[in-house]
Amino acid sequence: MKQKKIPLRKCLGCNEMKPKKDLLRVVRSNEGEINVDLTGKAAGRGSYICSDKECFQKAKKTKAFNRAYKCNVDDAIYEKLIQEIDVSEGKN
Repeated sequence: MKQKKIPLRKCLGCNEMKPKKDLLRVVRSNEGEINVDLTGKAAGRGSYICSDKECFQKAKKTKAFNRAYKCNVDDAIYEKLIQEIDVSEGKN
């Protein structure tokens, strides 16, 4: 029996490869807006992060989001993202 290949993605915070379904996708839309993509299908440049605050704080501290999106991510966007991550943690 052929095993189904599980797609892996790297978390911006801990830099560990994990199954895509276990991570949150954060996407920068073509308009430049950065949001958590709960559907995993939103158009734009995506990156992945574990759904815990520790990984988020590591990614923020190392400016991983800035590098992933090739732009400056300001504090207001970080605040919005952490609130969205809090909400998504409650759904898991």
